Amino acid sequence: MASPDSITLRNLNGDFVMNKKLSDDFDPILSMQGVGWLTRKAIGLATLTLHIKEYTDDEGVVHIDIDQTATGGVKGTSEKRVLNNTEREHNDHVFGKVKGSTKWMKLSDVEDPFLKSKWLPETEKDDVIENTVTSMDSGWVASQVWAFQEVNGMRMYARNVVVTKGKDRKEARLVYDYVSK
Repeated sequence: MASPDSITLRNLNGDFVMNKKLSDDFDPILSMQGVGWLTRKAIGLATLTLHIKEYTDDEGVVHIDIDQTATGGVKGTSEKRVLNNTEREHNDHVFGKVKGSTKWMKLSDVEDPFLKSKWLPETEKDDVIENTVTSMDSGWVASQVWAFQEVNGMRMYARNVVVTKGKDRKEARLVYDYVSK
């Protein structure tokens, strides 16, 4: 389902379900990140829902808390994003020890052509969300840009993802159906 115009990166509250038909295959990225075959197959079979809460703290810094659940209510990864470009360490039950940062960014400042591609014109007027995560155990680096794209004539929340490990590079676009607020 398309995201209504009232859902923006400045008001991303709600539930979003990954649309597997519109998203790219994510298995090659998970494999490069060291996620085991059985876990990857389980992830591939599951329906992933993002429960997103966005808020601004007393210092004016935006936070985006995302709790993921898979089919049957199985707990996925939790993302606690603070959009101030401060690097934070986290021990993730899927990806291990990672460090990452999240920030607002002008689309014109995004350097990678894939990360910069397919965004709606509204994105050029406002900021996108840029996130970088580095595995402290496995040596991969994941870069994401979040915003809205037109997919099959619908305005959809999406993430363009690039993961590198040494000279290996994988790309994927993840597209999400808006479910509710």
